[in-house]
Formats: sequence, structure tokens, C-alpha cells
Amino acid sequence: MNIPELLQLQRNFFNTEKTRDILYLKNSLKSLKKEIINREEDIYKALERDFKKSKFETYLSEIGIVLSELDLAIKNIHKWSKPKRVFPSILNFPSSDYIYSEPYGTVLIIGPWNYPFQLTLAPMIAAITAGNTAIIKPSELTPHTSNLVEDIITKVFQKEHVAIVQGGIPETTELLAQKWDYIFFTGSVPVGKIVAKAAAVHMTPVTLELGGKNPCIIDGTMNLKLTAKRLVWGKFVNAGQTCIAPDYLLVKSEFKNSLIKNLKTEIEKAYTINPETSPDYPRIINKKNLDRLTKMLDNDKIIHGGAYNNNDNFLAPTIMDEPTLDSEVMKDEIFGPILPILTYNTEEDIKNTINNYEKPLAFYVFSNNKKFVKKLMSQYSFGGGVINDTMIHFGNHRLPFGGVGDSGIGAYHGRLGFDTFTHQKAVVKKGNWLDIPMRYAPYKGKLKQLKSMFNWFD
Repeated sequence: MNIPELLQLQRNFFNTEKTRDILYLKNSLKSLKKEIINREEDIYKALERDFKKSKFETYLSEIGIVLSELDLAIKNIHKWSKPKRVFPSILNFPSSDYIYSEPYGTVLIIGPWNYPFQLTLAPMIAAITAGNTAIIKPSELTPHTSNLVEDIITKVFQKEHVAIVQGGIPETTELLAQKWDYIFFTGSVPVGKIVAKAAAVHMTPVTLELGGKNPCIIDGTMNLKLTAKRLVWGKFVNAGQTCIAPDYLLVKSEFKNSLIKNLKTEIEKAYTINPETSPDYPRIINKKNLDRLTKMLDNDKIIHGGAYNNNDNFLAPTIMDEPTLDSEVMKDEIFGPILPILTYNTEEDIKNTINNYEKPLAFYVFSNNKKFVKKLMSQYSFGGGVINDTMIHFGNHRLPFGGVGDSGIGAYHGRLGFDTFTHQKAVVKKGNWLDIPMRYAPYKGKLKQLKSMFNWFD
């Protein structure tokens, strides 16, 4: 079945209103959860084969998050789907006012390669819970995980409800040429712009989960050993191939040497003195991305790591000292295990560095200075931030996850994911027991009374 035929099949199924049957959806979500639990070992094997991801990282960043999203959706789908009654306006008195959550219809979800299980299935769960059909395009760069996702989806769902389309650029291009009711994309900024342009042709709403150069500011007032420990985890989990990983550090100059010393110690604690032999350190996704990263390395600036192996797509956790803003490593998002360390002395120095880049997806501050932290959090625009740690905001389903500006459009997770895939439809039920004549013409002599009513308007 070709892509237009598959899309039409899903449109027809959506029009049957079967996807609005809460019991049907709940049972589908339960079946998906059961299948994922049954295939846990297969998921581990797939991600290990794609880029040597450890079982711990796989459960932490892939399986566990998906199961949590499923549990939340199964528990709350009935409540989320109900019309929400809101306080009426006095201008409409008497009335009862509601917000209906209406599914968009046929949804396209394009998944990334860096967390190919979680970042493909989590938005799909939200889309299905909201009552849509979905066609999923997993990444061609993680074939073992993508094939497993297809196997799981095919076993759980009818293709008219949820279907997988595998392939590369030609298949993605054909998918984007279709008219969708909603598009959800996770990936790079350049491809995100292509998706947005394609969606604009049909006025299709989009969520774009992108990236950016995420700054991390360290003023030295927090324990540097703990700071380093949390930085090493956030930067080098998944070998730095995380859209919300700290991209570079801005350290108060007097604390730089001490921080570097602690970073080196924590890297060796986490991955040993030879990370290539560590079972907990993943690989770069492919040789193309390894080549991209190694071109960023400047031997004169490397103060830790820098080793790589083309045969195994390995790049060691690497620290670079004071690269210039026009160097390769500071031009664009790194998306790999290279950590540049810059210094600052004044808040103006921080401003000059951060404002050199587009709005980031994530923003991190390590400081016990409440005034300093408060100022930074309010001064800069970013998708989401953390004080005294990294990346953990992703784990709270009550917080929106998404970017701003070049780092993305829209947000999701938990109830917010359900809201992302629904149109919030306003409905007013007008009472008939009273009909205030003021709004009807002729209007002579009614202006003062109208102004008085607007004073009560909230």
C-alpha cells in the first residue's frame, strides 16, 4: 500500500469515530504496554546493536519513560477527554460554557535517531490518547530499533489506526507532500525548517522538537565536585547525543581549573580511564556523525579525552579549554561528547556569549546565589531550564517539554501531550429562561448600560 492510500485508509477510519471510543483506546494502550513489557529484552538488544546503549540507559531514557506515559494515559484518558466546564462570561448570561478537546484527525510523527524508541512512541501515545490516527516515520539511522518499533506497532494496532512507514529522505519527502491534520517532528533545526515549510502549504499545525547550543553557567558557589558529577552525567549520557545536553560551560574564571580537575575525576569514575572498554558508554550513531564531531576537535584546546576509533564509531568524553566563538565546536549544536569550557568574569560576559546564539532548548545554572539565579532565569529565553542539575526537567510529565524560537515550536508530555494533539473547541450553551434585550437593536440609550456590563467582564 502506497503512502496516499494508507493516509486515505486512516482518514476513513477516523471518520468512523472509532478513535473516539474511550474503551477501544484504553484497551489499545494496555495492549501496547503489555507488548513493550514482553519485548523488553528485544528493546535492549536493538539499542545495543544500533549504538551500544547499555541496559540501564535504555530503561532510564527509553523504556521507562514510554511506560510512564502509557500508565498516565491509561489512568487519565477518560478524565482528559471530558468537556471541561469553565466559568461563563456575564456578557453571555445566562449560559454554560465548555472547552471540548477534539482530535485533529490524521497525524504524522517523524521520530529521531538519538532516542529512537522513546521519542517515537511517546508522541504517538499522546496522539492516540487524544483520538487521532497516526502514521509514524522512525529513523533510518537506527534500523534495529526502527524495525522493532514497526513489529510492536503492527502487532498491537490495525494499520488504519497506527502504521509505520520506513525509509529515508525519499519516503520522508513523500510523507511531507501529503495533507495532514497535524505533524509532530523531533530532530535538527535545518530539517525542522523543511517540515515547517511543507506544513505551511496546507496550513497544517506542527510541533517541532529541535535543539540548540544549551548554555550551562557555573559561578562556583555550589560544591564543584557535585557540580562536576551532575555535569558528566548530563553531558555524556547517550554519548552526548541528547538535544537537552549542556552544549558548553560558562564558568567563573577563578573556578575553572578546580572544575576541570573535578570533571576529569568524574569522567574516569563513570567510564574508567579507557571509556572505549566501558559497558556504560554508547557509540556515535554512525561514521558520518563521528566525522562531523572529530572535525570539531582542536588538539591545542583538548585537555581531556579526544581519542576516537573510526571502526567502532567511538569518541571519548572530551573537554576543550577556551575555544573561540568562531571555532568549529562553537558554531553549531555539538550533539556529541565534546564539552567546551568558556569563562566569564561579569554578567555582561555571560550576556555576550549567550546572545551570540539563537534561543536554546535548555538552560542550566549551577549556583547557590538566589539573586543571580533568579536574574538569569528571567533574563534569557529558553525551552526549559534546571538549577543545580541538568536534563531532569524532561522527567516531570507536569512540565511542558519544548523549545522556543529556533529550538522548537510547541510542547508535550503528560496531559500537555494530550492537549497538543487536540483542538480546544469552545462551546457555549445559551439558556432560554431569560433573554436580556440590551444586545438587540435599536441601541439608543443602551451605551452606558453596556459600559457598565464590561466593567464586570473578567
